[in-house]
Amino acid sequence: MTAEQQRGPRWLTQAGSAVRRTALPGLKAAVRREAGAAPHLRPSEQPPSGLGTTAARPGARLPEGFAVLFVVRSHSADGRDGYRLQGRCGTLTVTCEAGPGRLPAPAVSLANLKQGDGGAYPSEVLRGIRLWSGNQRQLADWINQARARHGAGLRLIVWDDTGYELPWELFWLPDDPRLGMPGGLLGALVVMSRWTTVHDVDHDLPRETGQSHGRVLGYLHRDMADDGSVFAPYAHRMHGTLTPFLKALDDPADRTGLVYMGCHGWYGPTVSGLRLGERTWAEYNGEKMHVLRRDSALVCLNACHSGRFVDNRAQGEEALRGFAELFLRKGAGGCIVTAGKVGDLEARALVRRLVREVAARPQQPVTEKLRAFRARAVEEFGPLAAIPSIYNDDGEVDSVGQKRVLRLLYAFMFHYYGHPLTTLRLVACDGGGGTGRG
Repeated sequence: MTAEQQRGPRWLTQAGSAVRRTALPGLKAAVRREAGAAPHLRPSEQPPSGLGTTAARPGARLPEGFAVLFVVRSHSADGRDGYRLQGRCGTLTVTCEAGPGRLPAPAVSLANLKQGDGGAYPSEVLRGIRLWSGNQRQLADWINQARARHGAGLRLIVWDDTGYELPWELFWLPDDPRLGMPGGLLGALVVMSRWTTVHDVDHDLPRETGQSHGRVLGYLHRDMADDGSVFAPYAHRMHGTLTPFLKALDDPADRTGLVYMGCHGWYGPTVSGLRLGERTWAEYNGEKMHVLRRDSALVCLNACHSGRFVDNRAQGEEALRGFAELFLRKGAGGCIVTAGKVGDLEARALVRRLVREVAARPQQPVTEKLRAFRARAVEEFGPLAAIPSIYNDDGEVDSVGQKRVLRLLYAFMFHYYGHPLTTLRLVACDGGGGTGRG
């Protein structure tokens, strides 16, 4: 990013640094492995639900404990743009048509947390998310019923094809004393993942449950070279420039478990405005990346705006395009991305915690580690009802309070796309790991 883009807002610096579309990946495979719980995917008697031009059957039988929420663009009765919700968890279902409480909500997008005086104050974004969540009471009831039925075993997949940047990880669940369910932020209470329609003209990409295993292959911009230290105990190959890194993504030599990119990211209203490091979305799209499909490697994009999508009508297609869709289409076993601009310290804290926990419990799905990371951030924040005000009594911005809210929101800006049961096992360094410099 430019020097101007990297400057923080006044209150932050004062606070200091403190076309074919696929089905959900691997669900059929998951059913085969859990035959006792769900022998097969049984077609629903309900008609398909439209997902753009895709026909999906949210009524199809899912493995025990799985829930799927489809979020698709629709129009309210008066013709306004909005979205429709349809969810299923076993016999528990919910359908919410577009209406006054389900309109595009740009004020709750985490991309609003811009680094600059024009950005939205974190406390106002969080309050906006609470209001937006309160308008989805029927959805909240369905989620709490699923929580009550499956407990910690619930796995929620949110398939959002709207492009409205709705903050599902921060969805504010109310208490439900009748069911004995405490309230809180969805992504800290429930193991969840995201999905999006993956486009390809040649073949479908329903992936098996990701079991990513092998070395780390990475690209680190010079501003983020320190990120590489976290991978020192593991077999790794890090690159300081993109050309050799992209070449290595086609190298069949070593099995790869994690593809890691630590660099700056840019977002624009069209595909041409999407960029990671020194390459545009279209330039990455032209790469083969054979290693991803061969090894089903997990991709982690530690880059601002890497999880945002654009409507690609400017290039003649009715499709959402973004880096998550691109890497999944190339064969990634899962993809971790960011929903906006994330502070370097917070991003590195996630990576260090994630790698440390992977080493200790590689059999635990990545989604469970992310839920624990968010839950820890909520615990550090304190009572959610006590959101700091923007201004102190003297009329000055409460920079300490805003920074505290920002840290909480940062923890929820890391989104995971892929199968909820994907795991990552990194192999120990045997002396072959190193750093490649182009």
